[in-house]
Amino acid sequence: MHAIKTAELTGHSNPIFTLELSQKPGILFTGGNDKGLVEWSLEENKFIKVMFPVPASIYAIYCPEGYPLLFAGLRSGEVLVFNFIEQKITHRLRHHIKPIFDIKSIQKKDELLVASEDGTVSVWSLKTLELLHTIKVSNDTVRCIAVNPTEDRVAFGCRDNKLVVYDTEDYSPIKALIGHTMAVFALQYSPDGEYLVSGSRDAQVKIWDNKTYTLIQNIPAHLFAVNHVAFHPTRPYFATASMDKSIKIWDAAEFKLRKIISREKGYPSHVLSINKLAWNGDELLSVSDDKTVKRWQITF
Repeated sequence: MHAIKTAELTGHSNPIFTLELSQKPGILFTGGNDKGLVEWSLEENKFIKVMFPVPASIYAIYCPEGYPLLFAGLRSGEVLVFNFIEQKITHRLRHHIKPIFDIKSIQKKDELLVASEDGTVSVWSLKTLELLHTIKVSNDTVRCIAVNPTEDRVAFGCRDNKLVVYDTEDYSPIKALIGHTMAVFALQYSPDGEYLVSGSRDAQVKIWDNKTYTLIQNIPAHLFAVNHVAFHPTRPYFATASMDKSIKIWDAAEFKLRKIISREKGYPSHVLSINKLAWNGDELLSVSDDKTVKRWQITF
């Protein structure tokens, strides 16, 4: 496996916390501790514009499939809704008063899930943008959300070290998975839905069976917090991003380490914590506290 840095996007003046690929090919959105949400051209490797100003840091960006909407979750607890057809913010979801850390959707139910530091996940109608339910998940922060491929299960990672699996039919809890010794920062289901991968502040990656909820494997993956887990859309690999400034690519069948992208390994990689990843085909995009977006071409 080979990795080559093909581009670096600069322009943010503060740490970048999150990124999201547009449904429109060749467009990337980023947000962080800056005064606005930024749109980039991946075709030209350049800044396009600040989409809209924000009153607080952006911790989550989400573009649900099939909707002309972009959701930005803020440190203030507000969620801004940008409509691409109207080219403006049309709604402000004001329910939480503590930071929003993740946003996902359940497509078959047309529902949006918003995770907050207040320990709850709010459920919204994607059609009307009305609040439908609030799920009390934890007495502490809910950091991340993962929906399985068949959309009958949703998992929430929490600051109290647990990850909790819920039934999406009625949002009833099914199982709390206990094993991490620090906050769970990252979650993703495998594309075949067989297992769930969690990453934590304890630097461990854990693989959980999606049917029995037993721990399949524990990987001492990084030196510091695992900030994000991202499965390749079509190949049997997943990538992890860490506060230790490295990206690691893992075999999704045997859970073996296949590639380390870091300064120590001679790559022109990030110099501070890597916060989020996104696969764009065989390309991996990474954002960091070092204020840059890096593009990596991965050859398998």
